[in-house]
Amino acid sequence: MRQLTLLIILGISLASLTAADYPPAQRHYWQVVQPILRKHCNEACHNADDNKGGLNLEKYDFIRRIQADGELFTDLMRQIEDGAMPPQGRPRLTPMEKDTLFTYIQKYLNDALSKPDPGLIPPRRLSRREYQYAVEDLTGHIFPAREYFPKDPSGGEGFDNYARTLYITPLLMERYMEAAEMIMEETACSVERWERVAPQANKKSLRPIVLWWKQLWGGDAAVTKTRRSVAKSILFPFATRAYRRILLPLEEQQLLNFFEEVYAQLPKDKYRFDHSIAEALKVVLVSPNFLIRQEGDQPAETPYLVNDFEMASRLSFFLWSSLPDDTLLQAAYHQELQNPKLLRQQVQRMLKSKKIKRMAESFATQWLDIDKLSDPSHSVDELKFPAYTIELEGFMQEEAVQYFYHTLTKSNNLLELLDGNYTFLNRPLAEHYGISGVDGLALRKVELDPGKRGGILGMAGVLTASSLPTRTSPVLRGKWVLEKVLGTPAKAPPPDVPELEAAKKTHEEMTLRELLVIHREDPACMGCHQEMDDLGFALENYDAIGRWRESYKPKLASIDASGTLKTGESFDGPAELKEVLKSKKHLFAKNLSQKFLGFALGRSINFKDYKTVQALTDTLLQEEFNATQFLEEVVMSYPFRYKISDPVVVEEDF
Repeated sequence: MRQLTLLIILGISLASLTAADYPPAQRHYWQVVQPILRKHCNEACHNADDNKGGLNLEKYDFIRRIQADGELFTDLMRQIEDGAMPPQGRPRLTPMEKDTLFTYIQKYLNDALSKPDPGLIPPRRLSRREYQYAVEDLTGHIFPAREYFPKDPSGGEGFDNYARTLYITPLLMERYMEAAEMIMEETACSVERWERVAPQANKKSLRPIVLWWKQLWGGDAAVTKTRRSVAKSILFPFATRAYRRILLPLEEQQLLNFFEEVYAQLPKDKYRFDHSIAEALKVVLVSPNFLIRQEGDQPAETPYLVNDFEMASRLSFFLWSSLPDDTLLQAAYHQELQNPKLLRQQVQRMLKSKKIKRMAESFATQWLDIDKLSDPSHSVDELKFPAYTIELEGFMQEEAVQYFYHTLTKSNNLLELLDGNYTFLNRPLAEHYGISGVDGLALRKVELDPGKRGGILGMAGVLTASSLPTRTSPVLRGKWVLEKVLGTPAKAPPPDVPELEAAKKTHEEMTLRELLVIHREDPACMGCHQEMDDLGFALENYDAIGRWRESYKPKLASIDASGTLKTGESFDGPAELKEVLKSKKHLFAKNLSQKFLGFALGRSINFKDYKTVQALTDTLLQEEFNATQFLEEVVMSYPFRYKISDPVVVEEDF
């Protein structure tokens, strides 16, 4: 008994010592604020077991977690203020509890916004897209990286350039080595591509007559000097572009020494020099300096501007999904990219390049979820939809990319993503839409009947990706609108909710709308489904592969595409839904701002980014969704231009 008592006392002492190590504000939260949350929120509803509304407040043990989810706690305080929480039948907060909770939660959130924080972005490897485009820009060879390497996991705001998931495994490193072999073989086999990598003009001094003359007058040393000079003129510019910065003297020496070692081992024939160069270039392609995007950390506790070469990389990977070009590297070399005016000029120049379509492809397919069409896990029932082919699937994806690219460049109006009265079609896709007069396989701009299509909501790729293999799903389509357009994702469903298919077996004679009405009779489901389902019903005139229809088959039951939002707006069909969504363009602007910022940074966007997201939202609204001005402001934003050191890295390095 005595030993048990001593253990208890020791445990309490250790706990006290541990708590004492934390700042006074954190200890005050544990002692005063958190007990109020536990009493009125955690115990009855929002805990790990009950998880009402998909919210578990037990995980918020530290102030920093509250600050990271500041918008959630802002909404939570609003609901407590309005009397919506705690729910009816539960004890209300006393005036003192309410005042304490509001005062300190608001203080935590204000503290989070008081100091600018660009967020920590760890080193990350190139994504498959970035690797493919980087190799293409270096060599001219289009290497199928998306087929050769494993799929990149997405994260953050839903994109595959999320830094925390892009690490290199031993297996992936083996693939990189094999890829470097294949890339250089393909490059060397093409006269045009090899000329791009190793220009013939650089090798004039290696002609036999020239080398004979140098040998005659200068001996072997003169020949070696000439060979090394030519190798430098090829290897160093290539590595500079690949590494996105000026080479260090040691890197130059190592690269040149490797070239010489290979050259010494190869047979004395006319291809000896080129083969040696190719082997050295393979070393560049497997170097961490090429494969990994890493920024130097300064021994500083406060944020600071990224250097010019790091800014060049941030800019090129954001807008082009690839390496900086020579113009951008020259601007970095002359330290022009920390000058706001010159930085804006570079953005404007880059937006005029055809490479901007890469960003359109990367951003649009992931944001709209249409990249899932190519995923092996996605399927469309071949018996029910024989018209759906792999070829048509590709045209659906290309339609969205062309459309997004057009709004970024030609129309320069991102609001047309919602209400454009045109799209890009070829003959197969036009026939799929029931539109005549479009010939050929090349996609071109086609005016549309605004009552049936227009904008992203009427695109077959979007509609197919948000359907089930055998039928449409108002739930999935409504969820898509909430997440992708309005940026207000539905809460996770409560556990043990029966699937709609189970209800369908019991009520065979009912329409899809009637089945969903039954499905949401459960009070736990109604809150989310009421709005989510109605948004999806507005798109029911499109079948599971995006074709227009007036009724369900084979029963020919009429389609009811009407719905009402929680905020009171009613609509009937996709045209009226678009008008409602346009009236909520402030939500669309905020969602676009958050997605673009997350894509640009390669990380999640949290409450500490609130001011930046709000400033970008204001830019869209004030400038009438002008794409150029908006993208300029993304680049000029604080988190894009500044960084903070990883304290672990700084401690180890300095």
